[in-house]
Amino acid sequence: MRALCWNGKTDVQVEKVPDPEILNPRDAIVKVSLAAICGSDLHLYGGFVPGMKHGDILGHEFMGEVVEVGSACRRVKVGDRVVVPFNIACGVCWACRREEFAFCQNTNPAESAMLVEKVYGGTCGGMFGYTHLFGGYAGGQAEYVRVPFADVGCLTINGHTEEEVLFLGDIFPTGYMAVENCNLRPGSVVAVFGCGPVGQFAIRSAFLLGAGRVLAIDSFPERLQMAAAGGAEIIDDALGHVVERIQEMTSGRGADATIDAVGLEAHGHGAVALYDRAKQVLKLQSDRPTALRQAIRACRPGGTVSVPGVYGGFIDKFPFGAAFGKGLTFKMGQTHTQRFMRPLLRRIEAHEIDPSFLITHRVSLEEAPDAYKMFRDKQDGCIKVVVTPEKRAQARA
Repeated sequence: MRALCWNGKTDVQVEKVPDPEILNPRDAIVKVSLAAICGSDLHLYGGFVPGMKHGDILGHEFMGEVVEVGSACRRVKVGDRVVVPFNIACGVCWACRREEFAFCQNTNPAESAMLVEKVYGGTCGGMFGYTHLFGGYAGGQAEYVRVPFADVGCLTINGHTEEEVLFLGDIFPTGYMAVENCNLRPGSVVAVFGCGPVGQFAIRSAFLLGAGRVLAIDSFPERLQMAAAGGAEIIDDALGHVVERIQEMTSGRGADATIDAVGLEAHGHGAVALYDRAKQVLKLQSDRPTALRQAIRACRPGGTVSVPGVYGGFIDKFPFGAAFGKGLTFKMGQTHTQRFMRPLLRRIEAHEIDPSFLITHRVSLEEAPDAYKMFRDKQDGCIKVVVTPEKRAQARA
């Protein structure tokens, strides 16, 4: 089959690779009909997250048709159209029984789990197409993909277009959980730092969950325009003084909750941003926490800082004194996607939201390498790319 493979920093290519096979009776094979390029993929593309190996298949946001199932599959059947969550969960371990699916204890192989435990002091579950720290599973930017524990992960879709439901596998639940973590009360003011795909879903989810106002911070006009279309009051980060402007817009109190939807590749402006870039280049810190610092400063005393943006290692100049002094609550982490997929599908069915609003570019698999660069460099107003295999996969023997 054809798949998009990682061959080094900023080097991704479509290559011929072996078709996936059933390895466990609970596996399914899915013929991918639609995939997406995620901001987290860009962290791999830029070489910011360790654990990638030459030839790894990328992609963790995808859907398609089930073409083969293992003997132990009971719910998922051949012919089902399914959306697949980015994290892989067994459904029966201690974490999964608590619906903390991102922490599944059975889906990250022992060697990978030991590495993560050494770095983080604890393990987490496997993920599609996201380094050998998280299992080294082949991703979904391909013609076919093996889906472990298919009965737990696959969400069967009927009566919807693919573009309506594709994002149930990652960014819609990620934006929604980020808001759920904010401990909102009716009328709360939420400030969302970063109006990329997760930020856009956080904005709309905030209103779904009762926020009174949403302040959206970014420096790209097309992202701010999309945020405004979702009901947010926009703040252009390029003009500076973001925290001060949030204070002015909230009568000096600050936002009730702030969301860092940027993560480790924050750009920022001015001396602090230059400092972060220099420290990262010199490998004195792994992540650039510009947006996180702003989120902490902009949050009111007693408020909550929610962090769906991915961080991978160590950061410098963390304003912990401000966080302590204001008594802030921090909530963060990978999304427990399986917990949210069905409730959010019901919101789509009730016409509360059409997630396809986010799509700005559609490309073939062959065009995906160029789309990575376009997405990274914010060219042509690119906010979200979906990928369709150019040559339809042939029926499996």
